[in-house]
Amino acid sequence: MPSSNSRFRLLSTVAFLLSFTLLLNAQSTATAKPAGHEARIQRIEATAVDLSMGEHKPPLRLSLQKLMELYKVPALSIAVIDNFQIAWAKAYGVIETGSVAPVTPRTLFQAGSISKPVAAAGALFLVEQGKVSLDEDVNRKLTSWKVPENEFTKTEKVTLRRLTSHTAGLTVHGFPGYDVNDPVPTLVQIFNGEKPANTAPIRVDLVPGTQVRYSGGGVTIEQQLMMDVTGKPFPALMHEIVLGKIGMTNSSYEQPLPPSLAARTATGTYADGRSVHGRWHIYPEMAAAGLWTTPTDLSKFAIEIALSKHGKSNRVLSEKMTREMLTPVLEDAGLGFFLDKANPGQFGHNGADEGFQALLTMNAESGNGVAIMANSDNGIAVAGFLLHSVYSEYAWNYKSEPGPFPTLVLIAKLKGAATALDHYAALKKSAPSKIGEGTLNGLGYTLLFSGQMQDAITVFRRNVQEYPKSANAYDGLGEAYMKAGQKVLAIQNYEMSLQLDPKNQNAVDMLKKLKETK
Repeated sequence: MPSSNSRFRLLSTVAFLLSFTLLLNAQSTATAKPAGHEARIQRIEATAVDLSMGEHKPPLRLSLQKLMELYKVPALSIAVIDNFQIAWAKAYGVIETGSVAPVTPRTLFQAGSISKPVAAAGALFLVEQGKVSLDEDVNRKLTSWKVPENEFTKTEKVTLRRLTSHTAGLTVHGFPGYDVNDPVPTLVQIFNGEKPANTAPIRVDLVPGTQVRYSGGGVTIEQQLMMDVTGKPFPALMHEIVLGKIGMTNSSYEQPLPPSLAARTATGTYADGRSVHGRWHIYPEMAAAGLWTTPTDLSKFAIEIALSKHGKSNRVLSEKMTREMLTPVLEDAGLGFFLDKANPGQFGHNGADEGFQALLTMNAESGNGVAIMANSDNGIAVAGFLLHSVYSEYAWNYKSEPGPFPTLVLIAKLKGAATALDHYAALKKSAPSKIGEGTLNGLGYTLLFSGQMQDAITVFRRNVQEYPKSANAYDGLGEAYMKAGQKVLAIQNYEMSLQLDPKNQNAVDMLKKLKETK
């Protein structure tokens, strides 16, 4: 896993998988709570984690407060949807590490990639208005820039349907954003990978329509298309055609936010509890990663989509278009949303920006759903456990169990790497299909970025033992040793990685860096 961008890549992986004083001071919204909800909330808060540890062992149970403390999550905000209505919403914690200022349900968080389905709703609105077509070559309407043609686009073209469903064959998975003090590129500079853009050029390198490959780059082209066909700035356009229509009054695509909204934001937080410099990053890739919002507003959006599918509320899209949005194009990819074959009617998306993570899931048939946002790179890890707790408490028919990766991370944080590796060995023996090289690799990077350096090295060393022919395993161990200041061992492992995979450019770059400073 490349060192230069390994933290960002880990965040992306964990988003699309599922010692500070925390003020767990829940702030309720004005939403009326039906009888019984308070008791439910208290049970969810008291037992956010309830994991079986195997026969003859006590279950692992943690309160939400303890879970947030363990993962160094300063703030978390949640809204629960029951029968197509927001049943309750609460916020927990403080706006940033070391602060005493509590978050409230009106505190804004970055939604990360949940920006994409909201933007897709705007794009589909423009389709229904006749501004653009779902299935025509986007180059016909793009005026500011054109998708470069090549051998992959000879017969199949990049279309809006393919952009919104990640089937356009485009590169650039996601975006790290820009420090508040750094120059921000134009979209055209981002498309071409030109300075000051910090990502590669966005290009077609697969035949469009042939497979699902997640591409924030493609969604950024969608953003440009929407601007070109309307002549309007993206934030203003989205407020006009989506946010305002649904009543998402605490949401904005403005990047950066104006001072009045910036004052209501939480501060992004790294996995080790450090605050993001400048409080958050700026994302000119607004459709892909630029939405500021709250769980309550995301719930309003999810409810609108669910009701629209049944023709009961069509403030943005018609029933026909909404059904198309929630129909798979390929595999589990709809138009903006990902769908869940194991849970009919379920649609949703996760999100991760620098220091922020979020989760949104909704069932269009049952009318039940959850939106969770956190100002932490560990947000989805906490949200995954909390989501399961909510579904269990409400006895919703939702098939979801925490997988081996989040369980191993939790055990490692609570009891150390040795205990986690013992549990890993037991899991590998009982359910080998659920365990792979990526399990330990992900665990190692999670511990590394959380500041648990020695535990990370222990896990990476185990991964090398388990997968001695994996260049990636040695690459991860090399990075851990490098960050620990053990240059000789770092060089040895990067050299082994390069022997196994001579095309590992990251190993080449890291070896050059290490030997120059040796």
